[in-house]
Amino acid sequence: QAVLKLHTGAAAFVRPSMGAWVSYGLGSDNENLPGFVCVDYPAMHGNVRLYGSAFLPAYHQATPIRLAETPNRMPQIRFLEDGSLSATRQREQLDIIQALNREHLAQAEQDDRLEGVIHSYELAFRMQRVAPEVLDLSRETAETQRMYGIGSEPTDTFGRQCLLARRLADSGVRFIQVASGYHWDHHGNIERDLPQSAAKTDQPIGALLTDLARRGLLEDTLVVCAGEFGRTPVAQIDRGAPGRDHNPHGYTVWLAGGGVKPGFSYGETDEFGYLAVENKVHMHDLHATMLHLLGVDHERLTYRYAGRDFRLTDIYGRVVRDIIA
Repeated sequence: QAVLKLHTGAAAFVRPSMGAWVSYGLGSDNENLPGFVCVDYPAMHGNVRLYGSAFLPAYHQATPIRLAETPNRMPQIRFLEDGSLSATRQREQLDIIQALNREHLAQAEQDDRLEGVIHSYELAFRMQRVAPEVLDLSRETAETQRMYGIGSEPTDTFGRQCLLARRLADSGVRFIQVASGYHWDHHGNIERDLPQSAAKTDQPIGALLTDLARRGLLEDTLVVCAGEFGRTPVAQIDRGAPGRDHNPHGYTVWLAGGGVKPGFSYGETDEFGYLAVENKVHMHDLHATMLHLLGVDHERLTYRYAGRDFRLTDIYGRVVRDIIA
């Protein structure tokens, strides 16, 4: 439930993910690439709902990119290219299919799923010319790849994900989700496992921020690093070596670039690090603030479905203006 709350603003109902809302509100900055991409998202704890479009038009769902499972750890979009047909023959085939789809759509009052199919087919055809180059990490210099930790363990996989995120952002994709996996769930053996988890991510995250800054992209790119909850300040000892249980009452999310104040902390927990007690920020507040930094009014980004207007922040949310530069 907490994972869904982070990604969609709701835990009990099927709602569009934040990336889908941003795609709906802003679209893509590159007509040959999707507005929303997710990289190596796990098939558990919400699965497709973490990057789905729910009742928004289907083409606002994320395009998933697999990286960790490929033999050479190079990013790929499954079934994007059809090697058995030339581009000309594919275009001819697609024109016939789309004509039938549009004829069917004209007979239906409204079918967001069919509209999504029509849009997705056209985008997939255009992506065949552009996406392979964007996904090709070997186009980066050896120095850049080393900076991200590519080619070394334990940073190789997450380093590739972060470098891909930078290339996607540089190419006009509006919203990119990257998952580092579930190795942060330290119910036991935290003294051993936490340093290992940090070692996988620290260097790639630092490289991403450095790379965005030196390319002049950081001031226009909001980077958010978040989990769905924190950990308790007291030990959990029912799983062998001590760990920490879930703590939804007080934890940290950090933001960089995109108009936020640098070197600044907001809010406090109690002296035990358990309960947020000062300048508390609800998940709806975080979402409202992120949308504001992207130039979107969270109260006006709405979609009518089943007789009411929905929004990412539901009927709540405030922009945390104290963190804005």
